[in-house]
Amino acid sequence: MTPIAIATEDELSEAVALRLIAELQEPNYVVHKLRKGGFGYLRSKMDSWCQMAQRQVMLVLTDLDQARCAGELREHWLSARREPAQLLLRVAVREVESWALADHRAMRALVGSRGALPPRPDELPDPKQSLLRLAKSAPKEVRDDLLRVADGRLMQGLGYNACLVRWVGSVWNPERAAERSPSLERARERLREAVRAYR
Repeated sequence: MTPIAIATEDELSEAVALRLIAELQEPNYVVHKLRKGGFGYLRSKMDSWCQMAQRQVMLVLTDLDQARCAGELREHWLSARREPAQLLLRVAVREVESWALADHRAMRALVGSRGALPPRPDELPDPKQSLLRLAKSAPKEVRDDLLRVADGRLMQGLGYNACLVRWVGSVWNPERAAERSPSLERARERLREAVRAYR
């Protein structure tokens, strides 16, 4: 069985990483789940992730946020380091919420039938805001979890992560989502390759 460690920015990213691993056909097990708030932690630990990748597949999942492109972010984070074959530094374009939005069937099950779903979520400038706008017309229990309004601005609700983590684990489908998200499809493909190549 292939050991896999994951390092993520937040609860939602961790849930997505675990769901990507769960869909693998090759036998595997998660040996470490490493998470702290924000990308600063992930970037500061690149030496550790490279070392860990000598012993297992090491999946590091971060958001593109305001970086120009995933290639630029990877080059900046890795700097002069030699990238181990089993290190997977994968970038959700622009945020992991874009991957969530890419599964239209699952998103409809979450927020209901109202609101337009993005056909190319990787191109959204602010995927989280797009999701929050959809949540405005969601059933009340979902809306109350995902959304709060402060000074006229849509903000992440107190139950945002818990609600989306449950949904990712039970409804969201990476294969469907990858049809609309090239960055997700690249992450899935690279993870499959790394697990197959593990020695």
